[in-house]
Amino acid sequence: MGVEEEYQIVDPQTRQLRRGGHVVASAQQEVGQEATSELFQSQIEIGTPICATLGDVRDEIKRLRSAVIEAALTNDVAIVAAGTHPFSSPHDQQVTPKERYLGLAEDFGILGREHFICGCHVHIGINDREAAIQILNRARGWLAPLLAISSNSPFWVGEDTGYNSYRTEVWRRWPMAGSPHPFGNRAEYDALVRTLVGTGAISDETKIYWDMRPADRFETLEFRVADIGLSVDDAVLIAGLCRAIARTCWNDWCRDCERQAMFVPVRPELLRASEWRAARYGLDDELLDVHAGETVPAAELVQRLLNWLRPTLEEFGDWAEIEELAAKVLRDGNGAHRQREVWRRTGKLEAVVDFLIAETKSF
Repeated sequence: MGVEEEYQIVDPQTRQLRRGGHVVASAQQEVGQEATSELFQSQIEIGTPICATLGDVRDEIKRLRSAVIEAALTNDVAIVAAGTHPFSSPHDQQVTPKERYLGLAEDFGILGREHFICGCHVHIGINDREAAIQILNRARGWLAPLLAISSNSPFWVGEDTGYNSYRTEVWRRWPMAGSPHPFGNRAEYDALVRTLVGTGAISDETKIYWDMRPADRFETLEFRVADIGLSVDDAVLIAGLCRAIARTCWNDWCRDCERQAMFVPVRPELLRASEWRAARYGLDDELLDVHAGETVPAAELVQRLLNWLRPTLEEFGDWAEIEELAAKVLRDGNGAHRQREVWRRTGKLEAVVDFLIAETKSF
């Protein structure tokens, strides 16, 4: 496993987003290229080394969050782990002056300028390129509960959006976002990438921004559907679920091959509907179980996911921790719910930012 987290850089006095190029440089003095710049100068990203256990994930995220928070402190700013900023306007942010980021801003126009969102990306090591495609096909149906659990972006430019993950709605406007259709095999995927590049639809494979994708630089399958976790516990939970989903889907593919069974993929229309409900309602309402073809309370869908993953989680020795972390989220709410509770209690979005700063470093 490897985990990438994208953070916001904020002014602790005004609580507004603030440019933080010096933060990136300061963090790199401590952790090297494990901390990097992002699309906007008021963002910073971390990427863990390869982790074999959830304990490794927890330790590495704590280490890297600590380094980034300390770098921010020395530059009189603070770090926030949230999918969107509660009130700063993305139009006031400066694009990081790197060729890739300037190109994105130019290519996508206002979509690029409004793209101030922060996610959590989980890489799962898979050294079989064909297996990665078959796992992707089978994992698509479980992205909605991952999104509901991780949702942490209810506010946008000073308004309550009504969504648990408004980041998802901002992201979905990009042409290469969303969930891909299933692929018959790796050759079909590779042919699609060649066509997209050959026609100029994308400049290279890194411009594919699906909710899941085979990584271009690593032998991994990358889960990209989640908002940045508010807490380290949130990040560990999502990482553990992603690895268990990948391994369970691999087991299912092997079993289908042995039995020569036909795999029936979930229709893309159902996937889009299920992920929209997850982004809209999070854990606060019913969600769509695309495998059963019914809506059920969010807690029940999360429990169905855990039941399906339990043999794999027990194999990894992760069951007790993941069950406990999932129960905590169902009890206390996801990041969006916790943000809204502060806003309802105080009536101040500045108080929400203070809460986010505190939660980001509470480990």
